[in-house]
Amino acid sequence: MLIGEVAAQTGISTRMLRHYDSIGLVSPSERTAGGYRRYTDSDLQTLLHVEALRALGLGLPEVAETLGSPDFSPATVVDRLLVHTAELIAREQQLLRRLERIRSSEQGAGSEALHLIGLMHGVEPHEPPRRPGGADGPVGDAAAATAEDAPASEADPNAAGALDWALARIGDRAVPLLKASLASPDVTQRRKAAVTLEKIGSARALAALAGALEDSDTVVRARAALIRGRRGDLDAVPALVDLIVQGVDDVEAIELLAGLAVSPQAASEIIGMISERIPAADAEARARLTGALAEMEKPAS
Repeated sequence: MLIGEVAAQTGISTRMLRHYDSIGLVSPSERTAGGYRRYTDSDLQTLLHVEALRALGLGLPEVAETLGSPDFSPATVVDRLLVHTAELIAREQQLLRRLERIRSSEQGAGSEALHLIGLMHGVEPHEPPRRPGGADGPVGDAAAATAEDAPASEADPNAAGALDWALARIGDRAVPLLKASLASPDVTQRRKAAVTLEKIGSARALAALAGALEDSDTVVRARAALIRGRRGDLDAVPALVDLIVQGVDDVEAIELLAGLAVSPQAASEIIGMISERIPAADAEARARLTGALAEMEKPAS
């Protein structure tokens, strides 16, 4: 199967598939008669394992380590994913009932705020899971995992669909309180608000989230930067470059920067910002920054 077909059938972007290939995670192992690289059934099984591990909360370095472990067991991954999915369904069903109560409530703002707190706890980012095949070791830093894999993609499409449907019905009614939560001194509260705003996904909700570009928390700032980058806002460039350095959502950040580098002036500024970060970066970050320059496809880069 060619890369475009895999992307179309899985929903994984061709850019992400190429990224998996470049880091040696999943590579097409055959070629067609015309020389095009093709994924075999075995390659697709590996891709399934990668996506299952990511759904469990592992970042790409942990995924590579787990797949390379002699103790790796696909059956263990599936078992863990079954438990994880059941937990998600239970949590989203509870959230759905809360949201329905909010929608039908005619009570005042104080009561609505209490319901909203319940809502935000319902979409709290997952705690880091245990490594499949090595259940005694925690997976990395919780904040880094949340930042890399946010906005929380549910492993089960039915659970995700129920959540999105419920949030859509509440819609912009929740945005003012969520926007206020983005100013909370509690970083956990701000993260929950950012996740919920992104799930609502309306223009008003995304505008509220985009306003958090200067937030001190890397998770909240990353979500705001990606939203503003998708809107073509050049103010997001410094934060997008930060994501590349951190290795958090760096594939999308690179894609957005390449899209923002339309005019000669914008391209020059973006290339300059990326170049300035290379000397002080570690080896892995330098590789990502260099890859970002290559994506610009400009003489200066």
